Amino acid sequence: MTKLTSDIQANQDLFVTESQETRFVWGLRNEEGDWLAVESSEFENSEVMPFWSNKEDAQVHCVDEWAEFFVSELPLDIFLEDWMITLAEDGVLVGLNWNEQLEGSELEPQDVAKLYL
Repeated sequence: MTKLTSDIQANQDLFVTESQETRFVWGLRNEEGDWLAVESSEFENSEVMPFWSNKEDAQVHCVDEWAEFFVSELPLDIFLEDWMITLAEDGVLVGLNWNEQLEGSELEPQDVAKLYL
């Protein structure tokens, strides 16, 4: 059962806490190795790449239009040290712990990195 609720801030806080404990984050990739990125619901002409703090919450989203995707783990240090730089360079936002209704934070990569300071 998912720990995520309609409280977006609590879900974001859970992302940081859980990922610090496990040292992993989870995203969705397809067979070609492409990571899921979607149009932002908050910012016009922006893409967002969603990540979750545990495999189970990510797996919930591998249905319907995302059925071709599977859950893939990413070590936290690589997520923070490499991915946040690349996503910032590409102008891609980061989604944190979106719930089953796809509600959640959409942050600039540098703001995600600051959550861990």
